[in-house]
Amino acid sequence: MNSVHLRDVIEDDLPVFFEHQRDPVATRMTSFTPRDWEAFMAHWARISANDAIFKKTILFNGQVAGNIASYEHSGEREVGYWIGQEYWGKGVATQALAELLSYEKKRPIYAHVARHNVASRRVLEKCGFTICGEDKGLPDPAGEQVDEFILILR
Repeated sequence: MNSVHLRDVIEDDLPVFFEHQRDPVATRMTSFTPRDWEAFMAHWARISANDAIFKKTILFNGQVAGNIASYEHSGEREVGYWIGQEYWGKGVATQALAELLSYEKKRPIYAHVARHNVASRRVLEKCGFTICGEDKGLPDPAGEQVDEFILILR
C-alpha cells in the first residue's frame, strides 16, 4: 500500500523542491514562473522564519514528493501545495491535503488554482473545497495572464 505522510521541512528537502518548481510541465499546469537558486533559497528562508506559515514536506513511501503549506494572504487563510510530476496521479496531493486539513482547523480556508489545472481542482474538491469565485492570476512563464478559480472550504 502506498503511504503519504507529512513531516517538518529539512534543509535536504530544498534541492528536491527546487527541481520540482523548475519542471516545465508543472510550471505550465500551475502558471508559475520558476525561481533561480538564489531567489528560491531566499523565498524558503522567509518561509522557514515565519512561524505563522504551516509548512510540511510530503513524503510518499519515504521519498520527498513535494511540499504543502497554509498561510495568511490578504487577511485570509490559504493553502498551497506542489507535487513532483513523478508522483502525479497517485493520490499523493489528496492525501497530503487531507492530512494538512486535519491540523489546520481555521475556516474558511481558500485555494487558488489555474482554470486549466483540472487535476489540482479535483484534489481540492475531493477534500471539500468548492468554487466560490474567479480571479486573474499571475502571468505564466510565457507572460500570458492566467485565469484562476478561487475555492473555499468552510
